[in-house]
Amino acid sequence: MFLSRLKLLTAAAAIAIAGISGVQAAEPIKAGFVYIGPTGDHGWTYAHDEGRKKAEAATGVKTAFVENVPETADAERVFRDLAQKGNKVVFATSFGYMNQMVKVAKAFPNTVFMHATGYKTAANLGVYDVRTYEGAYMLGVVAGKMSKGNKLGVVASIPIPEVIRNINAFTLGARSVNPAITTRAIWVNSWFDPGKEREAALALIAQGCDVLMQNTDSPAVVQAAQEKGVLAFGWDSDMSKFGGKAHLAASVLHWETIYTKTLEEVKAGTWKSGDLWYGVKEGAVNIESFGAAVPAPVKKIAEERRDAIKAGKLHPFTGPLKDQSGKEFLAAGKTYADGDLKKMNFYVEGVEGTIPK
Repeated sequence: MFLSRLKLLTAAAAIAIAGISGVQAAEPIKAGFVYIGPTGDHGWTYAHDEGRKKAEAATGVKTAFVENVPETADAERVFRDLAQKGNKVVFATSFGYMNQMVKVAKAFPNTVFMHATGYKTAANLGVYDVRTYEGAYMLGVVAGKMSKGNKLGVVASIPIPEVIRNINAFTLGARSVNPAITTRAIWVNSWFDPGKEREAALALIAQGCDVLMQNTDSPAVVQAAQEKGVLAFGWDSDMSKFGGKAHLAASVLHWETIYTKTLEEVKAGTWKSGDLWYGVKEGAVNIESFGAAVPAPVKKIAEERRDAIKAGKLHPFTGPLKDQSGKEFLAAGKTYADGDLKKMNFYVEGVEGTIPK
């Protein structure tokens, strides 16, 4: 009798322990996001935060974020703090965070780190990006049709391949429908500085540019275009509310496509380090929010180009293509490889000016 009761008690204890373990295992994982700018920038950081919220809703993973983190030692401190607080995944959303994240990832081998727009990986460190150049190309198609003076302007941020690639794709899209188009860029050396962005936009307008694109994060360019009676685009998100008459369309980023996939894999224990580069095909970038000023035939052309990209029938960087000096860098029928796109450090034919060093 005693032995029987002892066995029952032992079994009950085992069940209780298993139950506790089960509860612990079922606890939701947490993920932390680190942003270069404010969530209210209506550009890059806003788009990331929208993706975070949608991924949280889709996966049930509890998320948190830290905004306005500079690309300095402060970033390392924030990454480390998020990992120490038990976040199973830490996302860093700017190129300049790369070396800091590499260092922290080594110190926390059981935490998954994901770095946007970077190129350094490790067993627990992956990289991810959206093919923003596809969005820039589609905006270029609209710009080429809408420009009356054949001069386009770009308010550019930091002279890294990502931004140069977008300027080039914008120009290629425009010249595909209007070979007379030229593009010039003014660099503000910042991702988010509404004052400098506005000044650059006004300078481009003064130079005769009647359609503006930006690779910066605030709606200042759209606002300046509205004020001066020229045209512009939303970048990373719909910016039409900041200048409805000026806003032609927006290249909208859907980061949730990457965030949801990553969080689901971490939950399932199937995540592996790698390089994710999502575009129109995966639903990560799209041309949206066409303004009333865009004629139906122009909208149709842009959407047809989008559908062709999605189907794999069109690549913005398909030869023959020449660089700014007129030298061919891609033969007819050839497509520029991803590795070359990620290192792009020159302007294509049609872009005026020089790239800052």
